[in-house]
Amino acid sequence: MIRKHLNYYLAHLGQDIPAGLVVFLVALPLCLGIALASGAPLLSGIVAGIVGGLVVSWASGSQVSVSGPAAGLTVIVFTAIEQLGGFQTLLLSVVLAGAMQAAL
Repeated sequence: MIRKHLNYYLAHLGQDIPAGLVVFLVALPLCLGIALASGAPLLSGIVAGIVGGLVVSWASGSQVSVSGPAAGLTVIVFTAIEQLGGFQTLLLSVVLAGAMQAAL
């Protein structure tokens, strides 16, 4: 199964890189806007867009998956930053939650 996916990825890499770059450039303003609106540093929006795109494309079972930022999370992130006392605390809680999910 892994070999099948690896062969597919390598065979289509030439088409996937430009397509991924276009999707990233389209999503970049939305990533920055969501980071700004939620009170997070702008760099976190860029990192979230890059990491989210790479993780979803790597972990997805679909060969035609598209991922991107969700504007509905802006209010949730803003509220979490306020209630937890800062962006660093939110970042720690998100990393710990991700580690717990990966462990399961």
